Amino acid sequence: MVLINFQANMQKCTKFMHTGALTMAAEAGFSFLMEKADILIAGAALNGLAAAVALAGPRALRPLDILILDQADPTKFARDSFDGRASAITASSRRMLEALGIWDEIAAHAEPMRDIIVTDSKPGAAARPALLHFGEDDHDGEASAYMVENRHLYGALLDAALASPTIRLETQARIASYGFPVGDEAKGSLLIAADGRASPARKAAGIQTYGWSYDQSGIVTTVRHERAHGGRAEEHFLPSGPFAILPLTHNRSSLVWTESSDDAKRIMALDDAQFLAELSARFGGHLGELSIAGPRHVYPLAMQIAQSFIADRLALIGDAAHVIHPIAGLGFNLGLRDVAALAECVSEAVKLGLDPGASGVLETYARWRRFDTVMTAVATDGLTRLFSNDNPALRALRDIGLRTAGSLGALKGFFMREAAGETGRLPKLLQGEAV
Repeated sequence: MVLINFQANMQKCTKFMHTGALTMAAEAGFSFLMEKADILIAGAALNGLAAAVALAGPRALRPLDILILDQADPTKFARDSFDGRASAITASSRRMLEALGIWDEIAAHAEPMRDIIVTDSKPGAAARPALLHFGEDDHDGEASAYMVENRHLYGALLDAALASPTIRLETQARIASYGFPVGDEAKGSLLIAADGRASPARKAAGIQTYGWSYDQSGIVTTVRHERAHGGRAEEHFLPSGPFAILPLTHNRSSLVWTESSDDAKRIMALDDAQFLAELSARFGGHLGELSIAGPRHVYPLAMQIAQSFIADRLALIGDAAHVIHPIAGLGFNLGLRDVAALAECVSEAVKLGLDPGASGVLETYARWRRFDTVMTAVATDGLTRLFSNDNPALRALRDIGLRTAGSLGALKGFFMREAAGETGRLPKLLQGEAV
């Protein structure tokens, strides 16, 4: 049994209820304002909303009753204003969003990455030769990934959640405590922690994490440029770390700019003109005149992996389970892989009339996701350490490696499949199939 005690401002509480939303089994294990649910999701950000939508589909025996709880109100950051943040959506993640019925709402706002180039240079370099190049021809004529502003992702996922008769959303409510009794007494109850890298649910369950800080920060903003980008994504490896130029709609690009933590603090303190000058020195002049088209954000960069992705009637997804360096742009896609795998495990259990929160179901999920997550984390950590320096010997070695990868068809194809999120054992949703 999972017991949730929370505090809410009932005068300000925004609650979305749907007629006929509740289909409860008498043995359901959640206690929430005298209500019961099959599945409780802590966190109404992108991963939490995606998990709710993925789990809300029809089941062989009965639909699942899902309750999402968050102190924040997602309607405040969905659709209305652009906060400067965007996400890369791999081809497999796009197929998942299609299977969930929400890609059509997103597609008009998605910019395909038609080309991806990788360079290794210094700020202000007169020439930046592409050491590695991927194009649509390397991926059966389709884009390997798409860039989408987060507000459009939030909007589409929130619309789908609100339209579902089995999803309830409680906002401006703070979870005050968790209870995780040990034993097999509870039936039909599961808590999904989608509550971020600091995850109170993970801490309440006593799950430790391992990892380290990179002493780097990621600066995120958006620029508008004079010339069209043509759908080209650029990853420039600079001595301080990667500087990624990622195409958005309407002659704009999203920037993910890595600097040492001290330099990032200095850059963020600059006025707009000075900030643009620093940015332009790294961006280059190939797209003409630049202007800032969104707010700036800065985030400390670290690797953090939960020692276990599960506990008694608890499953971790997204940043609650893993945080990796943004060098490969896979963060949100890893979260969607978690969602797809968990939804498939739970769905198979429910179709057989089994308890969706049973230990066997969660252990299958954990085995599925742990190896993929650790291997991705190791790969991104290695790339970060290899490219975030100006050692001449390492620079020569990595440049030879990039050129070799670009010239060998099999190796290049592997990297393209990685960029498209198509390696490893894919859950059905990532193959475009319903669960």
